[in-house]
Amino acid sequence: MTRPDQPTAAPTALAADKKRRALGGFFTQQVVLGQAQVWQGNRPPEQIRIVDLGGGAGGMGVPLALEGYDVTVVDPSPNALASLQRRATEAAVADRLRGVQGDSSDLVDLVAPSSVDLVTCHEVLDVVEDKAAAVRAMATVLRPGGAVSLLVRQRYSRVMRKALAGDFAEARKALADPSRLDQVRMRSLLEDAGFTVVEIRGVGAVIGAVNEEFLDVPGAREELLALEDEISRTPDMWSLATQLHVLAILG
Repeated sequence: MTRPDQPTAAPTALAADKKRRALGGFFTQQVVLGQAQVWQGNRPPEQIRIVDLGGGAGGMGVPLALEGYDVTVVDPSPNALASLQRRATEAAVADRLRGVQGDSSDLVDLVAPSSVDLVTCHEVLDVVEDKAAAVRAMATVLRPGGAVSLLVRQRYSRVMRKALAGDFAEARKALADPSRLDQVRMRSLLEDAGFTVVEIRGVGAVIGAVNEEFLDVPGAREELLALEDEISRTPDMWSLATQLHVLAILG
């Protein structure tokens, strides 16, 4: 019997998962921020207008605003947008970070055509029914030469994880699930909308699977992030990644 003062397995597992997700989120932020700095060239960040589609409470929007970018978060949830406003105020970036209620289906009604330099759309395209229409909407609001940053759940990693856990039926479902994207379909969706794919990375190949005990070893997080960065650039390893990150340029 577990004593009242003894932690149970479930909370421990949840805490470990939370650590991994936080570390994974930090890695993705660094990837996007690094790409934005290269892509913007010599332009100051305050001249770069970004739309974070489905950005919720600002997990990506706040870090971008802290770097000086002008950010609009478009999200359907009023609660998430309220949290976004609080976070923007706390981070002293409310002057360059705002929220607008909506989603990909009304993006072109909320944002003027050809007015945005970068659209970030992370963990959203997977759940959009008409993915092609969503990508076309992003293209509409972008200026020529503008960029899109997409983060999607990766099909093959889930298939392998379910299979290795002995859940073969779920593995087969994941393999056939049309909502789960792969690099071939991502490239097709983007090219059909007028984009040129400039970089694909696999994200979460290691971070999503590492044991919690290794996360608290001194220096381990830095080494893990460095390893994840190297793996994310290695195409042969992408099938292990939980997500795919794609950067594409319009035109």
